[in-house]
Amino acid sequence: MGRGRRRARALYVETLIRADIELVWRLTQDPRLHPRWDLRFSAIIPVAVDEHGRTRFRYERALPSRALPLHRITGTGVSIGERLRDDGTRTSALAFDTQDPLSPLRRGRGYWRYVPTADGVRFITGYDYAPGFGALPDLVLRPFILWMTAWSFDRLRIWAETGQEPEHWGPATVLAWWRTGRPRAGRCRTAPPAAGAMAEAPATLEGLDAS
Repeated sequence: MGRGRRRARALYVETLIRADIELVWRLTQDPRLHPRWDLRFSAIIPVAVDEHGRTRFRYERALPSRALPLHRITGTGVSIGERLRDDGTRTSALAFDTQDPLSPLRRGRGYWRYVPTADGVRFITGYDYAPGFGALPDLVLRPFILWMTAWSFDRLRIWAETGQEPEHWGPATVLAWWRTGRPRAGRCRTAPPAAGAMAEAPATLEGLDAS
């Protein structure tokens, strides 16, 4: 697949979190807290930090759920964060890989971007991956993975803004349309900017290898 094609297929999610950037950074960078709001992970286990500040980790995703873990997808990854930039923004970059035949995502990479504004923090991700089941099933799975990411971002927003812990909004509450204040993927922007979903990826992303 060509680089231009990969960029066109990359996923993009953006939300505005009306909270302090230090809080948003902590809720997203702490491996104990991250899986609590992000549907894509059940556990993130740091393994080692190298001399360049890159953290290697293992991750798990319980299927179909943490409550009923009939199978656990496992994989490896590496990440690096930049806490300070001259304009006040922060970024982190991530590469991941798994050989689990039941994983819809195989090797991939992406970034998080934290942009302070007068109204809060613009929290942005762009990422792409090699599909685990081939190109045709990915036509259905990729929109679902985009939805999972956006729904998780809104659950994070609620946690940061109100203190309401993410466990209050389990996956089953997606169907609870009568409950006010529940997470909704539709609150997030999922249309990438004209330059593409990966346009604002940090330079550190190119040097990451999850293998």
